[in-house]
Amino acid sequence: MSNRFEASAVTHMLVCADPLASRDWYVRCLDASVYGSYGTSVVLELLGSWILLVEPGPPTPGKPTVSLTPPSDPTQASSQLIFRVEDCAASYGLLSGRGVVFLASPQARGSETRAFFHDLDGHLFEISSIDGGEATA
Repeated sequence: MSNRFEASAVTHMLVCADPLASRDWYVRCLDASVYGSYGTSVVLELLGSWILLVEPGPPTPGKPTVSLTPPSDPTQASSQLIFRVEDCAASYGLLSGRGVVFLASPQARGSETRAFFHDLDGHLFEISSIDGGEATA
């Protein structure tokens, strides 16, 4: 074992009021693929990453002081997922056509253009592009 932290994958878990409805939204709006499910939990593959959709739940022995809840106020965010896209305006148009509701139209900030939206439970997402250049991470 090395002195460096190593793992084989990173999975982002999102707590959803209705994981099955959220699954359908992610597949329809963001072209996620369903990798698997167990109980009411759903594992999605999205742009080479894993997203695990789970329902709310009480503390467990492994996390005795932590309850799982969807965001209680979508105007307050402690995290967000950011998608680097080639053309923010084009992606905005595509996703809007699929029913994604954006907080505002794409906004330029320096050499970057960004637009923000929520999923069904209020998790915050961003699409962004570098203006005049190829999309990079």
